[in-house]
Amino acid sequence: MSKIVIGIDVGISTTKIVGVNADGVVISPIRIKATDPITSLYGAFGKYLHDNRVRLEDVEHVMLTGVGAAYIDEDIYGLPTSKSEEFVADGLGARYESKLDRMIVVSMGTGTSLVKCEGDDIRHIGGIGIGGGTLAGLSRIMLKTDDIKQIAALAMEGDITKINLLIGDISAHPLPGLPMSATASLFSNAKANATREDIAIGLIHMVLQSIGSGSILSSLGSGIKDFVMIGNLTLLPQCREVYSAMEKLYGVHFRIPKYSEFCTAIGAALNYYRER
Repeated sequence: MSKIVIGIDVGISTTKIVGVNADGVVISPIRIKATDPITSLYGAFGKYLHDNRVRLEDVEHVMLTGVGAAYIDEDIYGLPTSKSEEFVADGLGARYESKLDRMIVVSMGTGTSLVKCEGDDIRHIGGIGIGGGTLAGLSRIMLKTDDIKQIAALAMEGDITKINLLIGDISAHPLPGLPMSATASLFSNAKANATREDIAIGLIHMVLQSIGSGSILSSLGSGIKDFVMIGNLTLLPQCREVYSAMEKLYGVHFRIPKYSEFCTAIGAALNYYRER
């Protein structure tokens, strides 16, 4: 086989790994959970080689990115190893996956970072401290679980109108640019005896809407209308509903690419070819 570059997005507990060949083809992305970044990285690397029958001599280079990459200063299994700046990797991966040149990349991880891409100009423009960590933490307190799959399943049975205050609750007529179904205030309608299902959908909507609103506000004055959503939270089934409604409301496009959770790892590998 032709040589590949391995891109690895090292989180504190989850590592994502992909191979990218010289033609830019992404090969079999996988993710591994472990108790620490070193175990996670080497576990992911070993599993990736085994599952794809890749030999060490088939690997041209290893590119690391993500917060956990700071813990690793050695060459992985003796292979040439470098690091990619995470926000550049976000931009390159999202650009590759979306085929867009001008966008804001919304990386929905533990918190949320925002990266503006205009051609080869990729810049971190800020972020908000709301993300998957917020959802997990509040669910731990309110639902006694931080299992995201369980929270998403509970939310499927929830009724958002029993948690959020909508424009229709406070106005007899739609307001300019705001339909009756638009959110006036998150959690304002919540009752003391709200069901777990209603709380779950309320928490997910709160996190996703806050990220969406922050993303739109970050684009004001730029003319950018395309937002590429990447990271683990994009796997929530509620993303489609929440972001479809926001698209209609604000005249923008929220795009969730095929390999949305692996975009940063893909971007790290692509950064090797870019710098070479």
